[in-house]
Amino acid sequence: MAISTKKTVFLTGATGTMGSATLAELARRADRFRIRALVRPDEQAHPVVKRFEGNPAVEWLVGDLTSAEDMRRGVAGVDQVLHIGGMVSPYADRFPELTMQVNVGGARNIVEAIKAAGQADSTALVYIGTVAQTGHRNAPVHWGRTGDPIKISRYDHYAVSKTQAEAIVAQSGLKRWVSLRQTGIAHRNMWKIFDPIIFHNPFNGVFEWVTVGDSARLAANTCEDAVPETFWKQFYNIGGGEKLRVVNHEFARITARALKQADAFASYRPHWSATRNFHGQWYADSDRLEAAVPFRSETLEDWAEDMVASMPALVRLIARLFPGAGRKRMEKLARGPGGTLHWFAHDDREHIEAYFGSREAWERIPREWAGFEFRQPSREVSLLDHGYDTDKADADWAAGDLSSAAQFRGGAFVGGSNEPDGDAHFRCALGHEFTMSPRLYLRGGHWCPTCMVDQASYDANRAANPFFAQVWPDRD
Repeated sequence: MAISTKKTVFLTGATGTMGSATLAELARRADRFRIRALVRPDEQAHPVVKRFEGNPAVEWLVGDLTSAEDMRRGVAGVDQVLHIGGMVSPYADRFPELTMQVNVGGARNIVEAIKAAGQADSTALVYIGTVAQTGHRNAPVHWGRTGDPIKISRYDHYAVSKTQAEAIVAQSGLKRWVSLRQTGIAHRNMWKIFDPIIFHNPFNGVFEWVTVGDSARLAANTCEDAVPETFWKQFYNIGGGEKLRVVNHEFARITARALKQADAFASYRPHWSATRNFHGQWYADSDRLEAAVPFRSETLEDWAEDMVASMPALVRLIARLFPGAGRKRMEKLARGPGGTLHWFAHDDREHIEAYFGSREAWERIPREWAGFEFRQPSREVSLLDHGYDTDKADADWAAGDLSSAAQFRGGAFVGGSNEPDGDAHFRCALGHEFTMSPRLYLRGGHWCPTCMVDQASYDANRAANPFFAQVWPDRD
């Protein structure tokens, strides 16, 4: 009997946007992969499950990320785990306790299941993180790279959970793990999004997007034999590269052109959208991931054409001929719970301060587009200072590197190992003592686990932590 050389991949999040596209991509490579795909008990009738029903390459495992036993069944005997599943915004932010159980508990359950099965040296783990971990990066600090400070926007429980989950993966002790921080995914169902979160994204903010097709190719490509060993135990930013780096108002115009709309902003008003406290950046290092595991093949124009083609004909016609038809509907959404105008109507000062700086700053925003400044931030790459020689190889780190970086963070390297995956001991500027691997600390940009997820500490950290002060200025 011939021995199968196919790899078995355990895929979480298989019914989600990126996960379902990844499932389809892997299924097209059935000559090389078998897929064990996780589906929650309440989603067994999901269209994605129905689509792959009977496909010999796909095995559906009914279970839940929060169940340690289900994760043990999921990872048993697999060659690789693609951990894409989890709760995402906006729902993640409305149910913070459940989000922690699913996103943090799920990552922990997967890591512990791999180790309990004796597969720590044989099973590779690909973890999908998020650009939200580094929070809003308005110009002039709109260029970013891994190792920049973890800085979470206020009210972003999703980013808190993903930051803590990433730490679990990076300090898991597995031989092969990687954290891929996902950016905004352009997918064909974006036109269906109707949630107040759309007003939280500043028009003059930036994103380096990626299409869902390229995201799926990336995930599947990490399972191939051609992946270099140097790919593992690293942090990467997923981004589409130079052609997918746009200002948010440019993204709106790309969509409008695909719809053949004359006015990209007819359904909005400038003062409905926040000016800060979201996330997004242009990546100075996203080409590094493309070089390691090539995956890019699409542009935002490709995505926009595909999205428009997928829309019902009547919706396309209304959008094209009556671009302002949805303005009253959008204004109603902005005035509803979670909407920006709702905060001002109810004098919600905490949200106003977080997303606009102040009521006075909001009142200065023009009410019509004719007076609004569509900004173009610099396209010249500008890097933050990390407080140590970032060109030095991980294996060459010495106590001095850990110490100088800690001092730049207003803290101290107390002692312990300078090995990339060892236990190093630190004290932060606010006096918290903690243990962290040098790799997570220097390459991942993590620092004090208490301060990182406590936005109330950010002002105090800015005063004492020059590293953090680069991304948390007095005002934007």
